[in-house]
Amino acid sequence: MKNRLIELREISKIYHTGKVEVEAVKNIDLDIDKGEYVSIMGPSGSGKSTLMNLIGCLDTPTKGSYHLENKSVHKMDDSELARIRNKKIGFVFQTFNLLPRVTALHNVELPLIYSGVDSEARKEKAADLLEQVGLGHRKEHHPNELSGGQRQRVAIARALVNDPSLILADEPTGNVDTETGADIMQIFDELNQEGNTIILVSHEKSIAEHADRMVNLLDGEIAEDNKEIKV
Repeated sequence: MKNRLIELREISKIYHTGKVEVEAVKNIDLDIDKGEYVSIMGPSGSGKSTLMNLIGCLDTPTKGSYHLENKSVHKMDDSELARIRNKKIGFVFQTFNLLPRVTALHNVELPLIYSGVDSEARKEKAADLLEQVGLGHRKEHHPNELSGGQRQRVAIARALVNDPSLILADEPTGNVDTETGADIMQIFDELNQEGNTIILVSHEKSIAEHADRMVNLLDGEIAEDNKEIKV
């Protein structure tokens, strides 16, 4: 239990559209330990995006319990959830979600600004992380001056800047070509080798297979959970 990072118990999420009730995920039980590299797979409508939003504290469950580092996330209010998202979870999205009018450096700094870190310290850390992802020479460029792969590297640096407990990547190679996608996945592989916990959401088996563990969803339920560690 001391290495347990995430514990989901009987998690369900129900959406209401008019009089129609849709149970997007149903009674999910899932444990993830610190340092694990887990992919969540499933066809469209399987519930993987909903599950990602719940794990990332972007949404709250209709029922069930969610503990992150032994904290009862399912009982938190909006401000507490925002604090968890800022301090504990680094997000990497398919669409990059970068601010277009500021530099790569400033985009990486943003979580530290929200955390109240002083200007000099946050610029230094953001610059170090851009160097780590191979973009130190592009730190003063704006997103529209960067390729898709470079934008995703900026997003990865931003995800790392607060030293999160969890990196949550949603289709991180969805908007880049195959060769660039391989480079992006190598960064995630190296981050996991350094001890980072990564949850990767993808519909592509070749991407999901980078993880040591694959969780397959079908109709809102876990159809298969392969816990075997790769050699």
